Amino acid sequence: MNILMVYPMYPDTFWSFKHALKFVSKKASFPPLGLLTVASMLPKEWNKKLVDLNVRKLHDKDILWADYVFISAMSIQSESVNQIIERCKKLNAKIVAGGPLFTSSPEYYDNVDHLVLNEAEITLPQFINDLIEGKPKQKYTSLDWADIISTPLPLWDLISMKDYTSMNVQYSRGCPYDCDFCDITVLYGRKPRTKTKEQVLAELNVLYSKGWRGPVFFVDDNFIGNKLKLKNEILPVIEEWNEERDNPFYFNTEVSINLADDEELLQLMVKAGFEAVFIGIESPNEASLIECNKTQNRNRDLISSVKKIQKSGMEVQGGFIVGFDNDPPAIFDKLTEFIQESGIVTAMVGLLNAPKGTKLQKRLQNEGRMISDFTGNNTDFSINFVPQMNPNVLMDGYKKILNTIYSPKYYYERVGRFLKDYKPKKKKVFHLNPNYIFALIKSIFKLGIIGEERIYYWKLFFWSLFRRPQLFSLAILFTIYGFHFRKISNSFG
Repeated sequence: MNILMVYPMYPDTFWSFKHALKFVSKKASFPPLGLLTVASMLPKEWNKKLVDLNVRKLHDKDILWADYVFISAMSIQSESVNQIIERCKKLNAKIVAGGPLFTSSPEYYDNVDHLVLNEAEITLPQFINDLIEGKPKQKYTSLDWADIISTPLPLWDLISMKDYTSMNVQYSRGCPYDCDFCDITVLYGRKPRTKTKEQVLAELNVLYSKGWRGPVFFVDDNFIGNKLKLKNEILPVIEEWNEERDNPFYFNTEVSINLADDEELLQLMVKAGFEAVFIGIESPNEASLIECNKTQNRNRDLISSVKKIQKSGMEVQGGFIVGFDNDPPAIFDKLTEFIQESGIVTAMVGLLNAPKGTKLQKRLQNEGRMISDFTGNNTDFSINFVPQMNPNVLMDGYKKILNTIYSPKYYYERVGRFLKDYKPKKKKVFHLNPNYIFALIKSIFKLGIIGEERIYYWKLFFWSLFRRPQLFSLAILFTIYGFHFRKISNSFG
């Protein structure tokens, strides 16, 4: 069998980091971990190729070579998915599709030859067996959760690591919380399932043996879903592994805000090499947090929690949402002030949308307020339900937040506020990388000479160079991020 694996294109959003990638001469942020893992589940004797459309073009000869084209995607990639399916159909190529997009919306993909839905550890072996016996079905589903102790190592040979800024690893699936707008629990359940410490070390060893040095992202939706296991087993062995090899990797991941309540866990993560955590903060408005069942964020001083994590030695990146029924007219100014005061440099602000299968979607459906399915892109000025707030007021307010927090004045003020208090506990080993030198030169020209932010750029440049030289590379990275965020904000008008 010849198997072509295709990863669809991401549209240009805050998360794509498209404009930032050009500075470091990379093509994409992360490799397609799901497809690389699925590739390992296929029979070893089958020939496999992978085309990541975020890295290179898909040619007709690639499709014609394949007996089957495997596609995995998230909702935000749906436009690219439709184009891939159309091309495959024209060339009479058979398609096998899976992943979150197809699992949540299989009714839109009757034109796909085989839908292998839910978790591949369960449904893919059924499909392969039927295929070998010559009687594959159109759809494979399961109500069971996979035991991810059986998940194999990704087939890293299918990609070129130099195309990406970071590698990725999955340790757990599922989240113990049940926010009503989130489809993670729909797709992966509320009981976090975890890999063993041996599996985690094996994943790190493979990346290390392939020559990777630098950032590694744990893709878990809530890395601290099982705190006890993390503290007793996982983090101590990661710290030991990293120390023995002179700290080749530094990590980032997604967590819930209650990380701030556990001093021991905070310190263990920092010692293990974690430098940044993304947290869904959503809103400074308590009534909106109650509305969306964000229990872990309620009844707490959110800024103090953020500051505590930052003081421990980790950067906090934040996710925020506007468009809740309980959002008052003042929410736009209130959220802007919160972001500035917290010193959260990477602040991802999106419009509320209701993904399929979520409690939010069911409630809005019962209220007759649903308009369309969720596109996966909450930064494209679309909302898939009728909001309580006047839609024009909501859109104008959202636009005002973006144009304010990513304007050079506000953005650089936030960077300065964060860096003044930021004291990383772990000394990072410097790996001389020509791409980073070119990135510095490009930033000097693009931001320091011709950029609208040049005054702010040079202030930060010299402040970090002479006052906090150990943070100089991070300061330059933030200037590049700011350029990307402004580009995206400006494209919205």
